[in-house]
Amino acid sequence: MINMLAAIPVRALFARLFSLVFFVLAFTLVSATVVEVVNYIQSGQQLMQALINGVNGSIIALAVYELAMVIRSEYSGSSESHDVITMMRRTLPRFIGTVCVAMSLEGLIMIIKYSQLELAGNLYYPVAIIASTALLLAALGLFLKLAPTEQSDS
Repeated sequence: MINMLAAIPVRALFARLFSLVFFVLAFTLVSATVVEVVNYIQSGQQLMQALINGVNGSIIALAVYELAMVIRSEYSGSSESHDVITMMRRTLPRFIGTVCVAMSLEGLIMIIKYSQLELAGNLYYPVAIIASTALLLAALGLFLKLAPTEQSDS
């Protein structure tokens, strides 16, 4: 057992451990979302509210799952295979895209919820979330434009 652990580099061991933690967390979030939606429907709540809560939980679970996939794919392999910039150019767009989808959906859901409850004074919060999403996407685009591209060793 000790010889097997010594053969696995510390980086790969921690990558597997963290990705396992995030996979379990994503599965737990999906399970809790399903239970919550079923409870909403059984308690006689509005179907639209149950579906909105289901979408919220599912998007968060997707973002956590995507983080687990990034950690597993990028940090489990050997560190000599690629440099940090190449790794970031591959993984950041995928993860930031998932986060942006989650943030924009949350902002849109808040706008719908506040408009249904006639709380127009609270619309500053969802507008700030959507503006932050746009800023995050612009920052990602700027990073991808300014970061050096992959260099071939020829």
